[in-house]
Amino acid sequence: MVGGTGGLRMNAPIVAEALARAVTAARGRAIPAAMRETCERLLIDIGGLCVAARGTDYVRAALASWESDGRATAIGHARAPGTAGAAFVNGTAAHGEDFDDTFEGGPVHAGAVIVPALLAAAERHRLEGHDVLFGIAVGAEVMCRASLVTPRRIHQAGFHPTSVLGAMGAAAGVAAALGVDARTFASAQGIAGSMASGIIEYLAEGTSTKRMHPGWAAQAGLRAVALAQAGFDGPRTVWEGTHGFFHAFARGAEPDWSKLLDGFGERWLAETIAFKPYACGTMIHPYIDCARRLAQQVRPGDVRDIVCETAEGIVHRLWEPLAAKREPPNGYAAKFSIPFCVAYGMLHGDAGLEAFSDRNAAEARIRALAAKVSYAIDSNNPYPNEFTGHVRVTLTSGKVVEERQPHLRGGRREPLARADIEAKCRANCRHGGWDAARTDAWLAFARTAFDGAIDLQGFRG
Repeated sequence: MVGGTGGLRMNAPIVAEALARAVTAARGRAIPAAMRETCERLLIDIGGLCVAARGTDYVRAALASWESDGRATAIGHARAPGTAGAAFVNGTAAHGEDFDDTFEGGPVHAGAVIVPALLAAAERHRLEGHDVLFGIAVGAEVMCRASLVTPRRIHQAGFHPTSVLGAMGAAAGVAAALGVDARTFASAQGIAGSMASGIIEYLAEGTSTKRMHPGWAAQAGLRAVALAQAGFDGPRTVWEGTHGFFHAFARGAEPDWSKLLDGFGERWLAETIAFKPYACGTMIHPYIDCARRLAQQVRPGDVRDIVCETAEGIVHRLWEPLAAKREPPNGYAAKFSIPFCVAYGMLHGDAGLEAFSDRNAAEARIRALAAKVSYAIDSNNPYPNEFTGHVRVTLTSGKVVEERQPHLRGGRREPLARADIEAKCRANCRHGGWDAARTDAWLAFARTAFDGAIDLQGFRG
């Protein structure tokens, strides 16, 4: 019997041990074709994002902060850090522009955590591609499923779900790829729980701490498994215990453990990971779609006001304080401002990497339109099960024009094609200074990486 189990019934299995058994059972089954395809797409997307961000100040700082021993690859950099350093740098770069994948219902950015962790583990342990595939699948699945255990509550408590759940997912993925025994797997989960961290105060000033969250989680997962393999022990009841993970990061919630455990390794929820068409916060995307359509119907100079129906659960991150969201202090803060993104979408018809510069954040024409954007709470909004958008424009003539977007484009209801993700990768690599030949090499690597040995040395520099 487990005491203080945070809602787990008496005599129920310990969650970390149940997860270890599910992972062991999953190893005996083939990864479904749809899940493999998702993992390949994650490789494509993450590689392009790492290249796109390689020249930024925050990635340079991330790389400079780690010692270099030449053992692992920071994608797009000649300097080769150690295993943990590579995971940190690649995770930070992949998430840095908020252009990486997401999971509806969470939301969490699994790829930016799990892919860097598994690539670093592959180089350190000389893993075969099929083991890396299994590790990416397991790690992403743990993150996606765990994000559904207490929906919304981690964000409400002031933590970043990608960061705190990422440490657990990375530990699970690395442990799965290495084929550790159940005791080591559970102990690694227990250790990762004490490494999990990441608050969302970056929202106050548009600072870079969110950018590093996936990288920190990726290296934490690697370290947790290494410690467990060396005999360091962690609490088996890390998930459900009286002082466990959800008590810390979602206090007062009633965890639904079935979301994590039921059908694990049989039904792969991570198959539905969404890939972003815009370089900003996930829940903003449907609003940009609405704004782009409205740009074909109205002239910005004729707009009197703009009201957006919204879910209460996203107000504290993307709407408030409203005055600050209308005038974000820099380009990074603009990525988490619905007023800015609606205004930019109406004026420019897109929201790619170029949208979120400091210059655009301060641009008078964008700010003037953003100042007209406000919100109304929609009590029936389906968030977090669906990410929707609504923009209603009232013109100076009194005419009202509105648009709705009922789901996330790029998500499970309207997924991007692989060709779209490859085109995104090419654009990101061009942005980061790679020529077509190097990009082609990365795309070829993604197609065959899971069929043989992992070799990343050609992607340094």
